[in-house]
Amino acid sequence: MYGKETLVLQRDVNVIYVPDGTPDILTHGEIVVLYQALGGSYTVTTTTGRMARIAAGDADALGKEPEMLETLSEGADPASVERNVWEVLKTIYDPEIPVNIVELGLVYRCEVAPVADGLNDVAITMTLTAPGCGMGPVLQFDAERAIRKLPGVGKVNVEVVFDPPWSRDMMSDAAKLELGML
Repeated sequence: MYGKETLVLQRDVNVIYVPDGTPDILTHGEIVVLYQALGGSYTVTTTTGRMARIAAGDADALGKEPEMLETLSEGADPASVERNVWEVLKTIYDPEIPVNIVELGLVYRCEVAPVADGLNDVAITMTLTAPGCGMGPVLQFDAERAIRKLPGVGKVNVEVVFDPPWSRDMMSDAAKLELGML
């Protein structure tokens, strides 16, 4: 969802301000305007005009139900795990841009390596649209958390790199179309 919906917070909620990544708390009864609801997280603007991101697990503070991903494979073999990793990475959105991190071209590498007990270690290499992006640690944490929840996953390492630097050429055609760049 991308648009505007005025909501009253149902409880206090932890937020991260966009684009600087500063954490804060918005209080019960505060009025916010829903700017973007994609991939389970929510971007709102406050009455002071600040943009804030609310995590998927706090959907109830907005009176919403958390989104469930229903397209995951059941298997824990490396191929199934890799498919699932790509699926969950497509649910992670930059809070300011209505395009997921995969379509933006931010994910450079996904490696799945089988280890003991039927688990697989996952290594992701990704970047940001700008090196100084305050939301970088948030996107990195979201990716790690989403991957850890998958069946068959052991250790997860998400590394943020800036070489090669990101450019618009790395975006998929679907992302370019969504952003009016085609």
